[in-house]
Amino acid sequence: MKRNLASSIIEHESVKTTLAKAKEIRSFLEPLVTLAKLNNLSNQRKAFSKLQNKGAVAKLFSELGPRYKERPGGYLRIIKRGYREGDKAPIAQVKFVIDEDNKEENKDTEVVNS
Repeated sequence: MKRNLASSIIEHESVKTTLAKAKEIRSFLEPLVTLAKLNNLSNQRKAFSKLQNKGAVAKLFSELGPRYKERPGGYLRIIKRGYREGDKAPIAQVKFVIDEDNKEENKDTEVVNS
């Protein structure tokens, strides 16, 4: 179950799930992102042994690893989104954190362009 949820988060970069699953997946997925910072065959094989999904591993090492190269940790954000209609289970949205540095650079270029 962790593999499928982690693969979905990597592919879509945002997923709604129960709060318990969201808290549990953080301890599974964040070490994989840390592993993806250094792109070599050994790390790719370790990540594949955990995920068993070639597409997710490819995106992990090509996009997410370089994106969080300078970030020391805390790659996922969990946002509470209320309660599920049927059984009132708490729902949370899990998504990757967007770097504040990239936002500031984008704002600076918008000001210069204006």
